Amino acid sequence: MSDARNIILCPGQGAQHVGMGKAWGEANDAAKAVFAMADKVLGVALSDACFTGPDEKINRTDYAQAGIFTTSIATLEAAKAAGVLTSQIVAAAGLSLGEYTALHLAGCLSFEDTLKLVWQRGTFMQEAAEASDGGMVAIIGADEAQTNELCDKAREDDVLVPANFNCPGQVVISGSKVACDRALKIGDEMGFRVTALTVAGAFHSPLMQPAADRMAEALEQVTWLEPAMPVLSNVTGEAHSHDIAIIKKLLVDQITHPVRWEADVRWLLANAVSDEIQLIELGPGKVLSGLMRRIERKTKVQNIAEPA
Repeated sequence: MSDARNIILCPGQGAQHVGMGKAWGEANDAAKAVFAMADKVLGVALSDACFTGPDEKINRTDYAQAGIFTTSIATLEAAKAAGVLTSQIVAAAGLSLGEYTALHLAGCLSFEDTLKLVWQRGTFMQEAAEASDGGMVAIIGADEAQTNELCDKAREDDVLVPANFNCPGQVVISGSKVACDRALKIGDEMGFRVTALTVAGAFHSPLMQPAADRMAEALEQVTWLEPAMPVLSNVTGEAHSHDIAIIKKLLVDQITHPVRWEADVRWLLANAVSDEIQLIELGPGKVLSGLMRRIERKTKVQNIAEPA
């Protein structure tokens, strides 16, 4: 890789899979040390869940979120140690959970505190999901106005809201299971391709408010520093300010508000990306590289999820 400065893209929940981080963990002492530290901090065999599963464990929201964060940092440290990534990181962005990874990279939070927070976040969200009958639906072909129209038509007296604006023509909505079922029918009638997602609950919707309330308390229990580089907010689609109180509020809001990933990427393209900048996607997976091809095809993203 060249000595260009780097922007780091950090994956979110949904990128997890059995075996994530294993190749780097076996090939690189720096990655191995990150996984060992995570196991020690949490007091659970997180690395074993990442490397060998089973699926039902790594897909649990607590293990998935902590595992993705740990794999992302292990990937980064391994790439540095292997000489794959040698230059300065100048900005970071993460999808949902990945925003915590990005804030850690910017120096806002220690590894230990970030890991504990994402484990708590996963636990709170899982418990909120179990306490409500919610779901999520992917919509292909709709813009934001059409998504709002679909939600309005299908909501009735239940909860149904946009949850993810991932890239042009790819949106996810979230809410009560009965409203999601109506959205599948109405979305099809409106001419969109609609698919019910296999998820634990209605993430990024008002049904997650109990998790948001508990997360607000958790965020007050750790030490914060101002970001040393631009970090994108999923809620605003713009870079975070240096006001820690506002950063924490936006992280709480993020649990019940839509993730504006396309807006985050467009902010980076307008304000941070140049010919001297290399965009790098951390592991696990290649979700963000794929979304970039839908947002701005000519912008290349280097994926370092595996040692190859």
